[in-house]
Amino acid sequence: MVKSEIFVFCDGGARGNPGPGAAACVIKDSAGKARFLCGKYLGKVTNNQAEYAAVELALATIRENYRAVKKARFFLDSRLVVNQLNGLYKVKDPSLREVLFEVRQLESCLEEVYYQHIAREENTEADTLVNRVINQGYGFQHQLT
Repeated sequence: MVKSEIFVFCDGGARGNPGPGAAACVIKDSAGKARFLCGKYLGKVTNNQAEYAAVELALATIRENYRAVKKARFFLDSRLVVNQLNGLYKVKDPSLREVLFEVRQLESCLEEVYYQHIAREENTEADTLVNRVINQGYGFQHQLT
């Protein structure tokens, strides 16, 4: 059973920037056990678009599958995106501003949302999923027991 706080490891990537891209997330319970894996193939995107898509994918997954969750801690290896999500940097790209608006709407299903930057080496699970999705060319959702 997932308690009221979860940990979300997100990653997005594009080969070529822009190029074929994907978004992925690993949702863990408060004990650190992986509970949900998901990935989405995005087609031709930039790295920043893929990073935002990963957050959007994670929030949509939380909204659909974890209604009892009140707090989510997000971990991303993109310092730029974390600082934009935390309101420290402006989002100048119009397409990213639209996604940020969608992210803010999805955040409303939670009482508390935190975004934290982590080193790439600490985000290997989500990074592995991104590469898997790009290689396959399609996404997936998998709930773990």
